[in-house]
Amino acid sequence: MRMYDIIEKKRNGENLSAKEIEFFVNGYTKGDIPDYQVSALLMAIYFQDMTEEERASLTQAMVESGDKIDLSAIEGIKVDKHSTGGVGDTTTLILAPLVASCGVPVAKMSGRGLGHTGGTIDKLESVPGFKLQVKSLFA
Repeated sequence: MRMYDIIEKKRNGENLSAKEIEFFVNGYTKGDIPDYQVSALLMAIYFQDMTEEERASLTQAMVESGDKIDLSAIEGIKVDKHSTGGVGDTTTLILAPLVASCGVPVAKMSGRGLGHTGGTIDKLESVPGFKLQVKSLFA
């Protein structure tokens, strides 16, 4: 399988198979596929869109591409609100406590001391009375 063929297929408006999407995600995360080829595929996807099946395959391939954290010790439904953070970081700061106040465990993957604005954990800890259970994945 070649990345060039996958780009051409999507550029021509054809649907990508789950295997092609998996090849793309795995190749990119391993560093085997260069940025310019990923950019070309993303441009083709932008203009040609993706089917629901392609989106599901992309999501699954992304899930399978990295480390997974076992949250089965937390009973019931749990949620994560993920973002790239940044200066505003306003959605997480409102949504995470709001959802937690409804009794839903929020397994927020966050960092500390990220840049000049601090990480999400730093910001949440600055709220008087707000309690966090912080567990390191690297301990």
